[in-house]
Amino acid sequence: MDRFIKKTQIFIFSKQGSIFSSAIIISSMTLLSRFFGFLRYRVLAGFFTKEELDIFFASFRIPDLIFETLITGALTSAFIPIFIKYQKNKEKLDTNISSIINFIFLSMTIFVIFIFLIIDKIIPLITPGYSSERNNQIIFFSRLLLVGQLPFLILGNLLTGIAQANKVFLLSTLAPLFYNLTIISITFFFSYKFSLKAPIFGTIIGALFFFLIQIPILFRYKFSYQLILKKTHGLIEFVKIILPRTITTIASQIDSTIDLTLTTFLGAGSYTIFYFAQHLQLLPVSVIGIAFGQAALPYLSEIYQERKIEELKKIITDSILNLLFLSIPVASFFIFARTPLVRLFFGGEKFDWDATVKTATTLSYFALSLPIHNIYYFLTRCFYAFLDSKTPFIISIVAITINTFFSIYFILFLKLPVWSLALSFSLAISFNVFLLLFFLFIKLNGLNYKFLIIETLKIIIISLISSCITYNLMKILDKLIFDTTRTIYIFFLLLICSLVYFGLYLFLSSVLNIKQVYLIAKLIIKEKEYQKKIIEIYNHYE
Repeated sequence: MDRFIKKTQIFIFSKQGSIFSSAIIISSMTLLSRFFGFLRYRVLAGFFTKEELDIFFASFRIPDLIFETLITGALTSAFIPIFIKYQKNKEKLDTNISSIINFIFLSMTIFVIFIFLIIDKIIPLITPGYSSERNNQIIFFSRLLLVGQLPFLILGNLLTGIAQANKVFLLSTLAPLFYNLTIISITFFFSYKFSLKAPIFGTIIGALFFFLIQIPILFRYKFSYQLILKKTHGLIEFVKIILPRTITTIASQIDSTIDLTLTTFLGAGSYTIFYFAQHLQLLPVSVIGIAFGQAALPYLSEIYQERKIEELKKIITDSILNLLFLSIPVASFFIFARTPLVRLFFGGEKFDWDATVKTATTLSYFALSLPIHNIYYFLTRCFYAFLDSKTPFIISIVAITINTFFSIYFILFLKLPVWSLALSFSLAISFNVFLLLFFLFIKLNGLNYKFLIIETLKIIIISLISSCITYNLMKILDKLIFDTTRTIYIFFLLLICSLVYFGLYLFLSSVLNIKQVYLIAKLIIKEKEYQKKIIEIYNHYE
């Protein structure tokens, strides 16, 4: 048993040696976690109407705003690079990182107490189209999430940051899996008795598991937590770096809150439609873009600190092409297969056909910018690796302003449906990424843009050819073979079409000699390596 435990620990805490291997671990576990995340949405759509789900999802808006402000910006832009900077000196590491953690938690406590007391004034302002009864429910649920869910999510994500700084990703990517499983289980067994309170309490308990599962990280590495709050050089550097990113995050969250506000004028269920479409397009973004960005940050930080600029430029060029090669065909698939995708993921008993069509249309407008959205996370990590959060901050503020302007203009002046919010987002994120590329070009004294453009055009052409063929096949199968009124046949329809589509895409890529096609071969090889590790563990155990 001791040997089994030891080998399991070695596997779980195995350190990754490259961006690619790290991205494989994060992507694989994120995909599994997202699967259960969408199973959670499917369960919710089966137990609650879209009008009830408006209340549920709106209850997360304020807690999410605080979480994103304190964690998302701090973790990616400053925490990991500073951890790497001090990890060679244990005493400095303990003092600086403990002070940063305690600073974040103290800030959270102040935020939570303040917002808890005034949230009954905030909610009616951001959901003006809802009745007072619905707003009272949102206020009650929001307060529960503030005190029950938020502390555990923040602590858990700080542990995630420590693991990622040490290039260990498996355990921290398992945590969201248990988070989603808890919500699904409690919703399934208790929603008939407790209605919307069931998934709310499931979220709170799931957040607790999210934190507890990652506690072993504290005892694995050199870092030792201390209950101190000193004005160290690391803390000062942390605050200076995160201020621009925090303001960017706040602006982004305000923009998301405006989306909620605007949907309240579009009729019941509109926010749920927007929320579902947004999160479905975030599936490939999480698996490809965010995972790659998380994996890249420690390596980019190290290479930049060693001043290996030419190597850094090559990694950036290759990484962008890898991201485009993986995400462009996914974006195209999401556009032409949007309706069966929505029906598969959200086609619960109480999610009607009108909601399905509106969600599918909204998804297609989100998918227009899906490849660019994937690149965004990698490009921002490039700047964070340079300890430059100012440039992405200024660009993001401008892009967020553009998104807000178009969102308000489309909904309040042109009176367009909910899909226009997705179009507004796509326009804004495209502008953001193109500016990031421009300033990255200046910062590194050039990138091989000609090569990037030529290879990207090849990928787009191949994706379009594959899409046209597969779309017509889907229409034939839908009419002649499968009864798509049933979920199981929708699954088989999408399975067959996706296999044909991506198989054709890979074949055409090899014909045109696009070198990123060999990325798939590497993925298969890496998967076999990890399968061997698992077999070795259990062989030793036996």
